[in-house]
Amino acid sequence: MEVLRPGHKPVDLETWFRKNFDPGILRFLVEEIGLSPEELEVEHAIWRDFTARHIPPFYPGFLEALAAYQRRGGQVVVVSHSEEPVIRSHYERAANGLGVVPDLIFGWDLGPDRRKPSPYPVLETMRQLGLAPRDVLVVDDLKPGIDMAKAAGVDAAAAGWSHRIPEIRAFMEQHCVAYFETVADFAAFVLA
Repeated sequence: MEVLRPGHKPVDLETWFRKNFDPGILRFLVEEIGLSPEELEVEHAIWRDFTARHIPPFYPGFLEALAAYQRRGGQVVVVSHSEEPVIRSHYERAANGLGVVPDLIFGWDLGPDRRKPSPYPVLETMRQLGLAPRDVLVVDDLKPGIDMAKAAGVDAAAAGWSHRIPEIRAFMEQHCVAYFETVADFAAFVLA
């Protein structure tokens, strides 16, 4: 906002979650903030630069749960608004010797027709890993991930530990097979 809309007050974190939930990040930036295609390129460059320099902290216990899941033969796929090399780097640098590296990564760099909520990442995951829909569980904290799962015909579960927004929780509880209040809840489910 400092670069593209100086003087315009940025939204707070809770509003940011709500906007990412619905209408989704791109529609929010274009329809509500009014970014032009050229400004979207600038915004993307800012995002790319920031994510390349900063490793986001993983929620405590999350990497340990994924490592245990992979040791049991589970496969981990990440679908994100960041780019594939950045996501891979974040996992590799934050793994703390756990060796958690996603089996597949689908990032923003795939283009708009292959980003969530498009079913492409899930359908391609099933194709590449030889999985049936019953073998896939999408875990996400916002509506675009749930929409992606539904469009691909697979189950979705909510990562409820990432925020505490009542209307988002209500949607997730209604549209998901499970709502994980904590990372420990998630771990118990996938490791059962």
